[in-house]
Amino acid sequence: MINVLPGYEKAAYRELKIIEGIKEVYHVFGGYDFVVIMDVKNLSVLNSVVDRIRESETVTATQTIIGAEL
Repeated sequence: MINVLPGYEKAAYRELKIIEGIKEVYHVFGGYDFVVIMDVKNLSVLNSVVDRIRESETVTATQTIIGAEL
C-alpha cells in the first residue's frame, strides 16, 4: 500500500506501472492512494522492489503486507 504527494497520483501511477516485479496497480480511496500487487521470487527481491518504490520522489509512505496461500 502506498501514499503519494497530493496531486501526483497520475505521475506515481505511471511510474509504478513500469517497475519490474509489480504485477498490478490499483488507485484506491481511503487511508492509502494505491494498492500494488507484486510477483517476486523471494523476500530479497521483494525488498529491492520496495526500495525502488520508496526512492520515488512522489511516494510519501509504504506499508508492505505479505499474503499466504491457505
